[in-house]
Amino acid sequence: MQNAVSTYLFVKERLHPGILDGLVRSGVQAIEIFAARQHLDYANRKAHVKEIAEWFRSSGIPLNSVHSPLYADYEWGRAGAPPVNIASTDRAGRVEAMDEIKRALEIAEQIPFRFLVQHLGTPNEDFSEKKFEAAMTSIEHLRAFAKPLGVRILLENIPNELSTPDKLVEMIHGAHFDDVGVCFDFGHAHIMSSVSEAFEILRNHIRSTHVHDNDKLKDSHLWPGQGTIDWKQAMELLRSAPQTPPMLLELGEDEKVNPLESLGATLEKLTA
Repeated sequence: MQNAVSTYLFVKERLHPGILDGLVRSGVQAIEIFAARQHLDYANRKAHVKEIAEWFRSSGIPLNSVHSPLYADYEWGRAGAPPVNIASTDRAGRVEAMDEIKRALEIAEQIPFRFLVQHLGTPNEDFSEKKFEAAMTSIEHLRAFAKPLGVRILLENIPNELSTPDKLVEMIHGAHFDDVGVCFDFGHAHIMSSVSEAFEILRNHIRSTHVHDNDKLKDSHLWPGQGTIDWKQAMELLRSAPQTPPMLLELGEDEKVNPLESLGATLEKLTA
């Protein structure tokens, strides 16, 4: 099982080779880039993306995945920009969302990566057939755009009614999305039902993961052991997954934790 990490850990700052070097020194074997413009200006292909691409080429570390943008601005929605929402029933808004995601997908022209991790809707969004159909149409469009780039779409279980494990399986099977998989988020599963219940429903579709903890009340992206997830059970489940997905940490900033000093011990503890 490959040890991996998302750059979400540093999402508030500009991504640079020094951060990536530090992750590798911590024992990370693969990386997911969180596509937020203030972190990686993915539309700046001649400068910022080129700089990061050169690091990946020289390091030999694979880019496992890119997390699809949540906002299209450089302030992560704080100035009032709407979320990037492919389940929007407003067609113009949905087209804008897909255009933004395509910009992130084009990273693959300079840095090859396997998976785009995609949300359906926004956190706590309720279910409607129109939203579900809008999301399905968007995924059909995005997977066609991603395929020539060598990228597969992974749907993430997030805390809303469009992205329950049952609904993700329904979409994949109902639309015959044979090349669409799941990024299994342990923290989100813990909030929505339970890790074991969600994992069993999604098991055969899981191609990557997001590993983080919480108290079952708030999506706080805590370090494993800081919340209430049973990590011994969680790692046993992960090892049983038929596609051998990576163990990919998606951790939030914690002022009490030096991330580059703590990553190695956390990886070692989880894989022991």
